[in-house]
Amino acid sequence: MKLVHADAVDLLTHVAPKSAMLAYLDPPFAVGAQFGAREGRGHRAAGTVAYDDRWPSLDAYLAWLSARLAVVREALSTRGTMWLHLDQRAVHEAKALCDRLFGRAAFLGEIIWVPGNGSKGRRGPGMSHQTLLLYARERAGEWVWNAKDPALRESFASTSLAMHFKKADGGGRRFRERTIGGKTYRYYADEGRALGSVWADCPAMHCNTPLRRETTGYPTQKPLKLLDRIVRASTIPGGLVLDPFCGSGTTLLAAAALGRPFVGCDVGALAIRTTAKRLAESGVAFELAGDRASGGARAVQVTMPTVSGRTR
Repeated sequence: MKLVHADAVDLLTHVAPKSAMLAYLDPPFAVGAQFGAREGRGHRAAGTVAYDDRWPSLDAYLAWLSARLAVVREALSTRGTMWLHLDQRAVHEAKALCDRLFGRAAFLGEIIWVPGNGSKGRRGPGMSHQTLLLYARERAGEWVWNAKDPALRESFASTSLAMHFKKADGGGRRFRERTIGGKTYRYYADEGRALGSVWADCPAMHCNTPLRRETTGYPTQKPLKLLDRIVRASTIPGGLVLDPFCGSGTTLLAAAALGRPFVGCDVGALAIRTTAKRLAESGVAFELAGDRASGGARAVQVTMPTVSGRTR
């Protein structure tokens, strides 16, 4: 378990090549603004600047992103998957960039996440979703996808259950069978159906209001339920989870809770302080490293959990 105060472009200094089973990336979105953190019950706009998301041009942003995506690809194992989280401002150009870096055949699909914060659409449809692009390290590889995990399933509609699930096996489990192309498939009612590519059940409100314990005040914090699902989907126990823009540390917390080792890094001192404090308060033991000119890990003041009589 490691938290590193460093630029993602230097990630291979801290992660062995071809070692990560999952890389989740939540980089700046090219919004064109600075983001402040909420301190206490104050407004984010008046808080400490967490990061600056202003760029001379979209090309400049994509050049910055490209260098870091290339490093992430080198860090992924042959079973590894990258999830790149963006919105409409740059996701289309970023997909073309990923197609070149990973190979178009390595594209596994996309997840549409609906934060549930409403929308503002004065001159067209208001954008109420974000997009996660999924790429395999190698298209020919056996990447991890845990389709049967309960976090990736949802209940069948009551009408479907009543109409189709009329049989039961020896253990009393209700099921239906369908024959497609000469092959018969069995579906169990209690397993539910695949969740699909539109996720609207992980509301951002769980992590961006001071009324919830999950909230850290860090801007653009993602809900723990979302990252828990992603880690469950693309890793097995013991699989290394990587987050090069760890922000408030949600990915690392989700990984630790599921028994996955992690390496998280961020260039921002506030992100490192927030994540370190959050992990420590959750009892997660980790190594704190980094050599940023601003003070790196030495500038982070937190109380680390004690493991085997020593602090880590």
